[in-house]
Amino acid sequence: MSYTSPNWKSSVLITIDTQNDFTLPNAPAEIKGTSDVLPKMQSVLEAYRTKGLPIIHVIRLYKEDGSNVDICRKELIEKGAKIAAPNTDGADLVSEIRSPSYASLDADKLLSGGFQSVGEQEWVMYKPRWGAFYNTDLEQFLRDRGIDTILFTGCNFPNCPRTSMYEASERDFRVAMAADCMSQVYEKGIQEMSNIGVHVCSLVDVLSAIE
Repeated sequence: MSYTSPNWKSSVLITIDTQNDFTLPNAPAEIKGTSDVLPKMQSVLEAYRTKGLPIIHVIRLYKEDGSNVDICRKELIEKGAKIAAPNTDGADLVSEIRSPSYASLDADKLLSGGFQSVGEQEWVMYKPRWGAFYNTDLEQFLRDRGIDTILFTGCNFPNCPRTSMYEASERDFRVAMAADCMSQVYEKGIQEMSNIGVHVCSLVDVLSAIE
């Protein structure tokens, strides 16, 4: 277990796709349950900010012409659905998880692979597919900062969080999952994550650990 146990002092908190269009009730692509976990996400974010630990918000951006959209949603966007479109309110992080110095997202910078600073030790980055490491510079960004542990929270466990956790495990990061700070979590998924060495925990566990 020593190879997989979190090193909280060298950890990063990652939120996945907690954007208005995926989170808010009756939003175009609402993921049920995401708005319900926002209070616990707020708590873990505030704890990381207080400790000066790094935070990365990973988001999706779907160009309205569909040119950067994954094939399972490409036709939908090409037919006019507007979901997390660049430079729209729908693409923004929900207000509950924004840092005090959060500003509008710089879609051009994000789409080109840049990390946008939105606070002290806090950034936003764009991922073009399910996993946060696919065709992004996330691994190097973390290695450059001596980060070896990733705590995942956010939107829709079966898709982007789960894929990102597998990718992180493949790269020998220590991986933790705050199960009550993530939507669409189910018991079999928790078992599957535990089976690959993911440290499945709760908000209370995280707050106690980083204290």
